[in-house]
Amino acid sequence: MASLLLNTCRFKHLLSASTCLRQYHQVTPTKYRTLSKYLRNINYSVCRNFSKSVRLASEYDEVFRESLSHPEEFWGEAAEKITWHKPFERVLDHTNPPFTKWFVGGELNTCYNAVDRNVENGLGEEVALIHDSPVTNTVQHITYNELLEQVSYFAGVLNKFGVVQGDRVLIYMPMIPQAVITMLACSRIGAIHSLVFGGFASKELSTRINHAKPKVIVSASCGIEPGRIVDYKPLLSQAINMSDHKPYKCVIYDRPMKKASYEDGLDVSWEEEMSSSRPHDCVPVPATDPVYLLYTSGTTGTPKAVTRPTGGHAVALFWTMHNIYGIKPGEVWWAASDLGWVVGHSYICYAPLLHGNTSIIYEGKPVGTPDCGAFFRVIKEHGVVSLFTAPTALRAIRREDPNGEMIKNYYSDTFRALFVAGEHCDHETMDWAREALGVPILDHWWQTETGWPITATNVGLGNDLYPPSGCTGRPVPGWDVKVLNNEGHETAPAELGQIVVKLPLPPGFMSTLWENDQKFADLYFTKDRKYYDTMDAGTCDKDGYIAVMSRADDVINVAGHRLSSGALEEAMLEHSDLAECAVIGIKDSLKGHVPLGLCVLKADIDRPHRQIVTEVVQTIRDTIGPVAAFKRAVVVKKLPKTKSGKISRSTLMAMANGQPFKIPPTIEQPDAYEEIRETLESIGMTKLSRPSL
Repeated sequence: MASLLLNTCRFKHLLSASTCLRQYHQVTPTKYRTLSKYLRNINYSVCRNFSKSVRLASEYDEVFRESLSHPEEFWGEAAEKITWHKPFERVLDHTNPPFTKWFVGGELNTCYNAVDRNVENGLGEEVALIHDSPVTNTVQHITYNELLEQVSYFAGVLNKFGVVQGDRVLIYMPMIPQAVITMLACSRIGAIHSLVFGGFASKELSTRINHAKPKVIVSASCGIEPGRIVDYKPLLSQAINMSDHKPYKCVIYDRPMKKASYEDGLDVSWEEEMSSSRPHDCVPVPATDPVYLLYTSGTTGTPKAVTRPTGGHAVALFWTMHNIYGIKPGEVWWAASDLGWVVGHSYICYAPLLHGNTSIIYEGKPVGTPDCGAFFRVIKEHGVVSLFTAPTALRAIRREDPNGEMIKNYYSDTFRALFVAGEHCDHETMDWAREALGVPILDHWWQTETGWPITATNVGLGNDLYPPSGCTGRPVPGWDVKVLNNEGHETAPAELGQIVVKLPLPPGFMSTLWENDQKFADLYFTKDRKYYDTMDAGTCDKDGYIAVMSRADDVINVAGHRLSSGALEEAMLEHSDLAECAVIGIKDSLKGHVPLGLCVLKADIDRPHRQIVTEVVQTIRDTIGPVAAFKRAVVVKKLPKTKSGKISRSTLMAMANGQPFKIPPTIEQPDAYEEIRETLESIGMTKLSRPSL
């Protein structure tokens, strides 16, 4: 049987034998699960070594070299997949670094490429969007024909209220199709959208209104969270009252469960305006013009609004769907993120539609809507081929379902890969997901600023689907990634350093910060303008695999030894009782800093906390060694995380060191700070601070 499966693996190249077996339907689901358990003990190492021996089948090395040595030819060829209203005169203009320009002189329309073109190519009756909302118990399918109609009519609504090319439209909506329709309608008429995460309250929203100066704001009457309704309209009204800039109109989409109270002269109804609207054609815009503004974390100081260039954005995102994710046109793709984040912009809205796929908009949680099988119900019900989510979602599911029992209820023969990004993914979570799902679990890394992945397992280019544990893949074609030490030299293999990218940066990278070119140049680039500073720390091994361990400011300096919080957390999670954890640096008069571990236990653990902490400390000594000076850890109920799943280590470190801090507006459970504060006080830590207003 093993021989048969390995032959299957040869024919399918880099897919695991268990996945190949399932795709060929040679066994029943029950027998498949039994065989998978056996296969996982043999095929990780066998298939991984085998895939290296058939490197001739991999295009990655050749494509990567070509992308760096001949970027103009490489991306010029990629741009042929996009429809241009006016051909570009130059592929690349890098005469004024770091302000790289792509496809200079060309004109295109993103909405046309994402919607109209698919209809013209015969995909009108194919499903473009699936809105799956367990919080409202509804599922809606929208075809490309229906999407074209709604987008063109809403573009007419925006134009009626004076929105023209270059104007800004602010979108403040939950995870509903109307948010995507608005994004596309803006790009249809050449307007620049700024979609603000629906979890932001009035203060953060007002800051963005003042900075972007939108002519029109589009919002909804409410969002739905498990067990409660979030009333958007009062938050929006308060934000406008707090803002110096006032929009001309606010278009409000009333959801069935909550109707908004309208302000005379300002607010208008989505439904009423759509019923009287006239469709609007696509407006070609220069490739270097912005398609959207997206604000990065925090509102302290001058807001940072990433400006995404239209041409590079469309070319790069189309290229990624097959080459990075291995997705074919027509397949169902799901990015389980929020539209307010860059993942939502790139891989819920634009990339899948540009590529002619079906994209899922999910209004729910990984657990609790209604249970920890929610993700797998969506995968099975809609025939999802690949899922993109944050590691924290997997940890939440694992905490509730450590044996993967719920996953077994939703066996899917279409699902072939799960991609994770957004934070460091520990190997225990990766191993658990592989065991539970029986498909490759592929970590990759990118940022709001980049717009698409920097490092990844490039599935469409034949990369090894079982990369080394802890890595985020190899550099994606177009990204010349280096890891530098404090002296600016490349590090030795596996040595921790600063991750940078050599210029010129590929298409789709931000063109600047909105109305702040100087901050863009000074903040993100080295003084000689040779490198983009990712502000992340990590390592590169001898084969070119990158491991992103933590933000540069999450590196803990213990007696001159630079330790990554991510590496320490990875070691802590070797302990079988931990569901998740965080490591922060505590000031120490002798060593400078020493690490403190915060441990969240799995749901069914009832052992004494003191015993668990002792074991965790020993685990660090066994895996990292005494150099870590890891002697203290505590058990806490939860960690403060953003809506996208990132742990706010910087605020935890400030609190523990008695420094002033503010709770970020994106934190989902702000009460975690007070609970952690009380726990730290109980072990004798007294120099603690409280959040400022």
